[in-house]
Amino acid sequence: MQNNCHLSVLIHEQAKKYGNRAELTFQSFGSTEWKTVSWNQFSLRVKQVSNALLNLGIKPQEKIAVFAQNCVQYLYTDFGAYGVRAVSIPLYATSSEQQIQFMLNDAQVKVIFVGEQEQYDKAHRVFALCPSLERIVIYDRSVRISTHDPASLYFDDFIKLGEDLPRQSEVERLWSEANDEDICNILYTSGTTGDSKGVVLTYGQYHAAFEANGKVVPVVESDKLINFLPFTHIFERAWSYLAMTVGAQMIVNTNPRNIQEALRETHPTCMSSVPRFWEKVFIAVKDKIDNSSAMQQKIMRRALEVGRKRNVEYRGRGKRVPLTLELEYKLYDKTLLSLVRKQIGLEHPNIFPTAGAAVSPEVEEFVHSVGIHMIVGYGLTESLATVSCDHRDEAFTVGSVGKPLPGVEIKIGENDEILLRGKTITPGYYHRDSVNAEAFDEDGFFHTGDAGYIKNGELYLKERIKDLFKTSNGKYIAPQMVESLMLTDKYIDQIAVIADRHKFVSALIVPEFRLLEEFARDNNIKFESREDLCQNEKVRDMIMERISTLQQQLASYEKIKRITLLAHHFSMESNELTNTLKLRRRVINENYKELIDKMYEE
Repeated sequence: MQNNCHLSVLIHEQAKKYGNRAELTFQSFGSTEWKTVSWNQFSLRVKQVSNALLNLGIKPQEKIAVFAQNCVQYLYTDFGAYGVRAVSIPLYATSSEQQIQFMLNDAQVKVIFVGEQEQYDKAHRVFALCPSLERIVIYDRSVRISTHDPASLYFDDFIKLGEDLPRQSEVERLWSEANDEDICNILYTSGTTGDSKGVVLTYGQYHAAFEANGKVVPVVESDKLINFLPFTHIFERAWSYLAMTVGAQMIVNTNPRNIQEALRETHPTCMSSVPRFWEKVFIAVKDKIDNSSAMQQKIMRRALEVGRKRNVEYRGRGKRVPLTLELEYKLYDKTLLSLVRKQIGLEHPNIFPTAGAAVSPEVEEFVHSVGIHMIVGYGLTESLATVSCDHRDEAFTVGSVGKPLPGVEIKIGENDEILLRGKTITPGYYHRDSVNAEAFDEDGFFHTGDAGYIKNGELYLKERIKDLFKTSNGKYIAPQMVESLMLTDKYIDQIAVIADRHKFVSALIVPEFRLLEEFARDNNIKFESREDLCQNEKVRDMIMERISTLQQQLASYEKIKRITLLAHHFSMESNELTNTLKLRRRVINENYKELIDKMYEE
């Protein structure tokens, strides 16, 4: 049963109910051993953080920031801040010095909490450039503090400031004063263009979001969630908090690169993720099938077809499953499909919310076919995550992003733009009056910048309006749609579609080099470097042939005509990716201008 109390007291109220039951499973910095924290321990630590923040002079609605990867200290800090009505501002652990300096100054942050050495070093270097900043608190005890740094202390020493709860009566007074109008978080959008904007999220928005999601998202007390996305991402943050309101357990995964290993070690029942995670699972399973014997291939393909019919065609459409199909599914589920799930680490899957980019219908069908309930949705930081999603025990359509969340009004505006209004929608961007004036219309609807349409009560996305490319022939191309289609190929790791103001569509492609090297060896292609592979004509022809197969259903003007293979990945360090791993197309066009121009030479 959901406990939708104010976030300032959520952990303490749940501790009264669950006591010594394990709530957080985690690994300490630098350790591979999984440990647990009970609700009671969680509650005590949050109270200590609240007391310590008061001892550092933090007052209601003043700002603290967290610049770290996921860790239990992150959660202690957030909820400790909520307990004294402070505003917590999450910063991506991969942010640059320039980015954090801008955000710290924009929000006038007083205390910044950092994770490991890299984050500490960046915070220390910008400290003197941030007049409001008074303290740096460090989570990882192994971090080396500069000898010329009197402003920093380790989290352990910070906790000692509130260890015996010296100001608990004051904390409890602040609990009683907490309200829905207070700002809870300011989340800075990573931004594919221009400076970041601080999205204001209030406690009232969270309350409305938990109430609405609680009606349609079947996360329950017995669930175990693993964190894949960073807490800085509104999807992970809102999803994790929602799970806490029903008493579900949390597995805090600090290193997203080790997610496959963590899944197999901890056996979660739920995980929110972006489509790329499932695309890689799909590619791995497909590759295993392709490399099996003819008989094994036939059996596995039949198992997936039965799974698709049962889970998508019948259950997905709210229809009763025929007895013969149900019996055949149970046989395959017990012998084959359960093995696929076990290899991923999902022996007892419940739900797997997925959003953040377009989900390929082929991948969505595959996930359902193996018996994993993917909940496809759509949302923004400005809408406190969910706008729409597949609803509990209701029919869904592969290709849609589900039905609107209760209480969220959706209107389709000019150029098919999705407009939003409701209690979960941000009141605006922090200190950005002119931007707010453009973002909201006179009726209070927020302009998302995404194009879409509603059919039979479900929302469908078309494209990001600003990302829509127009070729020199006047044809419009939705690059994300083409890219998501291509990413289902095992040889393609990253792709940037090029088309704007050009006469045809081309693409920059970063191959999956492990598989490409295998292909080269199997085909006697000599190479000494990744550059050699990328420039090899046989390699390019092979990938182009696979692309041609994938894009058969596209209109001729949408099809990729030429490609260039890149030996290095698009990265955040080169400013080609945002913190949420979206392409910065303008930067990519600048960085690869010569290669792009070459593809359009006659």
